[in-house]
Amino acid sequence: MVLLRLTTVFAITSFLASVQGAPLAQDTQKHCSATSHWPGWNKLQYAFVFGDSYTQTGFETNGTQPTPTNPLGNPTYPGYTSSNGPNWVDYLTVKYNKSAVLTYNLAYGGATVNSALVAPYKPEVSSIANQIENQFFPTYAGKPEIAPWSSDNTLFALFDGINDVGNSYFLGAPATANLNERIMAVYHGLVDELYYIGARNFAFLNVPPVDRSPLSISGGAAAQALEKLDIADWNNRLAALAQSLKKTFTDVNVFTVDAHALFTKVLDNPKSFPKTSVYHNTTAYCVAYENSGTPTSN
Repeated sequence: MVLLRLTTVFAITSFLASVQGAPLAQDTQKHCSATSHWPGWNKLQYAFVFGDSYTQTGFETNGTQPTPTNPLGNPTYPGYTSSNGPNWVDYLTVKYNKSAVLTYNLAYGGATVNSALVAPYKPEVSSIANQIENQFFPTYAGKPEIAPWSSDNTLFALFDGINDVGNSYFLGAPATANLNERIMAVYHGLVDELYYIGARNFAFLNVPPVDRSPLSISGGAAAQALEKLDIADWNNRLAALAQSLKKTFTDVNVFTVDAHALFTKVLDNPKSFPKTSVYHNTTAYCVAYENSGTPTSN
């Protein structure tokens, strides 16, 4: 899907704009001062990432761990991605980094925040809750020798909600608003858990306009409208969560990346950024990227 391919550029552009400056209170226009826990982009040493197919690289906690010469650990770079090559996590780790960053990417394609609230497309899909509570905590929370991170040199990034919306928007606005409230309560609890074991630097990426993807377009205007409303509700709640986190824990640094605005800008005008100006079709399904992608990365 073309929209998946574009993730690489948008997320990196927005994220770098954020982390090279002060943390963001809500969007790229509202800055606040960083606390002493933020080392600066040029001194960051570790990153733990949670998410879905827009983020996954296929990392396994029981496999080869990240090292300075292999900063993403397993599998072989760029890993198993949905972008026909390196995705935003890959690029952030090895190309747009300003320091040697070891990245532990626990994202899993198809993930929802909590499988009990919104079922994924397959039962074995690792939810965000599972990524944090059953993978990160037993393996890395204790700051082991394989990942001796600290509050002052580590970033925790979460990019999710796409499947929560995609698997529930058809329920209609009243139902999804109630559902999103319950999901965000779980989400907030997970972030709190990370805080209590030492996480102090957080990055949240919101849901892009997947209502404009070929799959959603094929569902008709009414379905698109429902999905658009659900995305807006989700993103508003995520922004509120980020603000609440900062108010509750004044020593945290919170970065919010508006993937929705960036995707919208490029879908409206692919020439908005040099790296996307080469795209000729951002509306129809691209057969060349079906399943395993094109024969070679391009």
